[in-house]
Amino acid sequence: MGTSPMDRQAVHAELERARMTFHRILDDASEADLRRSTEGTRWTNEQLLFHMLFGYILIRPLLVLLRIFVRLPRRVGRGFARLLDAGTKPFDVVNYLGPVGGARILGRRRMGITFDRVIAFLHQRLDAEREADLALTMPYPTRWDPFFRDVMTVADLYRYPTQHFDFHRRQLTLTDEDC
Repeated sequence: MGTSPMDRQAVHAELERARMTFHRILDDASEADLRRSTEGTRWTNEQLLFHMLFGYILIRPLLVLLRIFVRLPRRVGRGFARLLDAGTKPFDVVNYLGPVGGARILGRRRMGITFDRVIAFLHQRLDAEREADLALTMPYPTRWDPFFRDVMTVADLYRYPTQHFDFHRRQLTLTDEDC
């Protein structure tokens, strides 16, 4: 993540690659594959897939928050990030339980449909971003996610979910062809 100009086409390509990979995994995985435990998490493959999807869903509210906090004094954003960092333990509980319930509620088919809708939104929103807006910044809670930095730009937010996706994809315990 950085402050250099964003290569929008590269981000679009990353989003499409993740979308196609997500569908391939969903299409190829058996029910037994989806119920299998993952490597390094307490989730099943299906729950981890929901968590990966949620990384993309999260961008819409993060973009809204950034646009609110960019108008406030910088110290307010730093204070908010510190407050969120202080709440890491409750966040971790919610972060774990969300995919447990989310995977059960959405299931395989609706996760695929939701992924398509979220990626379409991100493509559309990215195309509408002004170059100056891509450089807007906000402090972030660095203890919540290894891909969050002290300060992130709008451009960083568009890159974040695919970094998150690729990291967790390696934790899936599906056959090599599936992931």
